[in-house]
Amino acid sequence: MTSPVLVCGSMAFDTIAVFEGHFKDHILPDRIQSLSVSFLVPGMRKEFGGCAGNIAYNMKLLGGEPVPVATVGEDAGDYLERLKELKIDASRVKVLPGTFTAQCFITTDLDDNQIAAFHPGAMSFSAQNDLSSAEAAWAIVAPDSKEGMFAHAQALAARDIPFVFDLGQAMPLFDGDDLKRMLGLCQALTVNDYEASVVEQRTGRSMVEIARELRAVVVTRGAQGATLYTEGQEIHIEPSPADQVVDPTGCGDAHRGGLLYGLTQGWSWLDSARLANVMGAIKIASRGPQNHAPSRAEIAQRLHAAYGVTL
Repeated sequence: MTSPVLVCGSMAFDTIAVFEGHFKDHILPDRIQSLSVSFLVPGMRKEFGGCAGNIAYNMKLLGGEPVPVATVGEDAGDYLERLKELKIDASRVKVLPGTFTAQCFITTDLDDNQIAAFHPGAMSFSAQNDLSSAEAAWAIVAPDSKEGMFAHAQALAARDIPFVFDLGQAMPLFDGDDLKRMLGLCQALTVNDYEASVVEQRTGRSMVEIARELRAVVVTRGAQGATLYTEGQEIHIEPSPADQVVDPTGCGDAHRGGLLYGLTQGWSWLDSARLANVMGAIKIASRGPQNHAPSRAEIAQRLHAAYGVTL
């Protein structure tokens, strides 16, 4: 038995083009002040992305009931149809007329260097997505517009819905006071090791100190696994081995999906974080944030093999 989880965050399209050369051969350092370049990109793909979309996708792989809370534009028909096909509840995905869905345009070269442009589009108005009547067992406030993240955090707190604060790519938007305010509203914090250092620097508090006032803090450390701070303990979680390392895009979102699924099952923070590690390891072996498609049985086998936990 599982319970609905409100997944607040961005939904976006990622358009990724591949330049079959090297940027360094075409960008002249002494002319950088008047840069004008064009790259032929014979390879291109369009991916479904955004934190809310990615987290919801991974929760659904596990059999969870994610409810993405996001704002999209008039061009979101394909994404909405995908949610329908995946049987993901899109009732709280708000379509805003006259806007585009958030989009990232990325050109990579053969050295994996990237030139990117991001258009926030409808995401800029995410605070308009009203949660005043929401019901859920858990929620997450993932990267989105800053105003939307605070609006959703305050609404969840008012409804007594526990939520995880996922700083992620929204890190540049939050100063020390913003972080302290958000930490005063949430029940748990998830960050990677770099984001953890930034949070400590901006708040003047260590992860141990922050965790004392929350149910848990989870710090992911890539190939080194993760650290869980809960109930006065600091627990190192060994990594779940990945079949191969192909693309880290969306690994954090896959991790959050696993964590939230475990919590809705009444699991401990430790076992939930272990499942989260497994989901991140599965995702990194696939290109793009939503192209991995393991069966629930496959996930269960990996979870048991890595940690002895039964899904």
